[in-house]
Amino acid sequence: MYYPSGKKNIVVTGGAGFIGSHLCDLLVSQHHVICIDDLSTGSIENIEHLLANPDFELMRHDLVLPLELTKLPELKKFQVEFQGVQEVYHLATPSTPKDYEGNPLKTVLSSSHATYNSLLIAKQWNAKFLFTSSSWVYGNADSAKLIPETYWGYVDPVGSTAPYAEGKRFAETLVYWFAQQYKLDTKIARLASIYGPRMKLGSGRQIADIIGRAMKNEPIELKSNQADTLTVVYVLDIIEGLLKMMASDEHGPMNFSANTSYSLQDVISAIKAITASTSEVIEKNEIELHQHAMLDISLAKERLGWYPVVTMEDGLKKTVDSIRSMQMRKH
Repeated sequence: MYYPSGKKNIVVTGGAGFIGSHLCDLLVSQHHVICIDDLSTGSIENIEHLLANPDFELMRHDLVLPLELTKLPELKKFQVEFQGVQEVYHLATPSTPKDYEGNPLKTVLSSSHATYNSLLIAKQWNAKFLFTSSSWVYGNADSAKLIPETYWGYVDPVGSTAPYAEGKRFAETLVYWFAQQYKLDTKIARLASIYGPRMKLGSGRQIADIIGRAMKNEPIELKSNQADTLTVVYVLDIIEGLLKMMASDEHGPMNFSANTSYSLQDVISAIKAITASTSEVIEKNEIELHQHAMLDISLAKERLGWYPVVTMEDGLKKTVDSIRSMQMRKH
């Protein structure tokens, strides 16, 4: 297909965030990337290496408010007025426990208003639209079973995690019915247990918190115990899945997660070995870790040929190396 600017114009909302910045890295090598982020939870450090790239443009904007791309002088170089936008990846929402627990109303509005305004951008240009949902839509499921996309979920609509979990559920509904009414090509990807470079230390994500404490040789406190299990999937594996889904005829919902689980003891041992940490492990045995069961990713394997390939050990080493490099740059 011919594009007046020579390349696709692709919008990435939340593009300065943990996952979004990695997505921008890959997309900008072949396309024009319009990164929309208010930097409330994202970080300029995640995308500072892209700011001088002529095919990348950061628009600092809170998508709770509408945004008209054709009125932005910064985007004239992409000829948006004539070419429009071909794809929209919507990732903008507070996603770590400290983010959504610290600002629950912002999280709810991101799931509702920001999703609606992102859909309006796609509608204006008849662009393909991919929404990154979460395994939190399943709520507390039976940890002994793989959870398929057909499971409806069990979520507390007013609990402490409701702004994120119920927000994602509502956003999925909004995306689905918007597509039905306006005949848009939309896709819903449900992500789970992602880790990798650019994670926020001390964010409330378990892997990030363990790495942060291990690097400082501080005690690693577990609400549960080391026998509990968790699934972890490397961020670039997830990015590959999103790209494959956008290029496909699949609409979802579709699960993207790890295809195996690890004990907390194995994860902590690997992190301590990588960081040469002397941290002790404190088990509180207060709750079980199984907030979510392992997701069934057979649909993504069958329809997209996708499955995670980065091992836990390799992924953790790359994550720790990245965090060390970032800390050195700050100093």
